Amino acid sequence: MGIGDKGTVLIVEDDCNTTALVAAYLEKEGFSTVVVHDGALALDAAADADPLLIILDIMLPGLDGWEICRTLRKSSDVPILMLTAREEEADRVAGLAIGADDYVVKPFSPRELVERVKAILRRSNPRPTRTLLSCQGLELDPDKRKVTLNRESVSLTGSEYKLLLALMSAPGRAFSREQLLNHFYSNGEAVIDRVIDVHIGKLRQKIEQDPGHPRFIITVRGYGYRFCDEAEAGAGT
Repeated sequence: MGIGDKGTVLIVEDDCNTTALVAAYLEKEGFSTVVVHDGALALDAAADADPLLIILDIMLPGLDGWEICRTLRKSSDVPILMLTAREEEADRVAGLAIGADDYVVKPFSPRELVERVKAILRRSNPRPTRTLLSCQGLELDPDKRKVTLNRESVSLTGSEYKLLLALMSAPGRAFSREQLLNHFYSNGEAVIDRVIDVHIGKLRQKIEQDPGHPRFIITVRGYGYRFCDEAEAGAGT
């Protein structure tokens, strides 16, 4: 484990050469690293290390990366970067859909990986003193990273929260899928645009009274999505 002043990155990877390479580059940039080679130990390591970000392999002994990511997303929005040899589109979509913030395929450039880590951390770092966003009982507090619906807490994954924040910050504005992808991911080539559709579907299940006829998140056919303005939301009640 290396010691740095920028915070801790947890590396969950069973290949010792890969962990040594990634750790060396991260530590050179001032990060501390904690390395776990067994998936079964990853959840405890995440709780103990309280990392800024997790670099997660998929094919691991003990517990695979899919299950680790799903479990973490039930209670944490810690950024997760999947680093794996699985390069199929279906795997990329699945990883991002269950809550990973980025997906990097091996072989990889360690310099690029470090820049992706930095980019994810910049995006996930909350801005101070932002205005409470609200519409017809749905409230988002950017400073507390808290979402409520009719005063009841709504549990969102990190990706769902960032998506809702982007949409609610500009009510009425239509965002293309590409714009939303660029908002979250540092390299659009690694992401399929229908990942946004998956996140929107899950988000609607949590905030819409009737997800099949949404009043908050409106589909702009052939383009993307927008958040309704107050008048539209009121008309739908």
